[in-house]
Amino acid sequence: MSENTGVDTIRYRYRFTFADGTEKDFALHLNPSTLELITNKDAVRPEWTRLKYFQCDNCPLGDEVEYCPVAVNLATLIDAFKDAVSFTTTGMTVEAAERIYHRETTLQKGLSSIIGIYMVTSNCPVMDKLRPNVRFHLPFASTEETVYRAISMYLTAQYFVMRKGGRPDWGLQNLAEIYKAVAHVNQGISQRLVHASREDANVNAVIILSTFGATLDHFLENSLNSIEYMFRDYIPPS
Repeated sequence: MSENTGVDTIRYRYRFTFADGTEKDFALHLNPSTLELITNKDAVRPEWTRLKYFQCDNCPLGDEVEYCPVAVNLATLIDAFKDAVSFTTTGMTVEAAERIYHRETTLQKGLSSIIGIYMVTSNCPVMDKLRPNVRFHLPFASTEETVYRAISMYLTAQYFVMRKGGRPDWGLQNLAEIYKAVAHVNQGISQRLVHASREDANVNAVIILSTFGATLDHFLENSLNSIEYMFRDYIPPS
């Protein structure tokens, strides 16, 4: 869990409310310039957060790094739900500066949303590619919304590549590769969480995240075709 660092951060607050009246509350504070999670540097680091503990097969970090940055970010959250069952019903409230979201959902889906923030703000070289979307975080997004946000983020990045004199990928050739790499990280993290949890909520929350990344090629082909009609005013007649 991040430290409370004041008003100069980007803040998301997640509150889980259960049928027995218990609540679990997590406040995430992000550096407004880098979108990095601001953490308690003295937090306990369990053995499963060590880099070599089920290290992701595509991890670019070397022996000079002792702890997996994603695992370290997740440690407090995972410990809080290590005994939780995936299909437990929870009332989810997510507070951002601009608005408040609420939904009754399963715990695995609620955890998937907050875990996504922790992972992409951790300084993992693979997950950092998705960091721009954290600034425009959308809890409980549908598949269509997720695809739209992923493509919008990537094409905005290509615009800035063009402005800096680089070669933009307007054809989305490399977008699926980014998400395939992210899926590998999700798989590696889920292996860690099997050993950090006694029940399945944490693990299944990460599996939900990895499903999208592993099948983005299919989503790109089918979802883009399904929303083309929305842009007819931009497309010249054939």
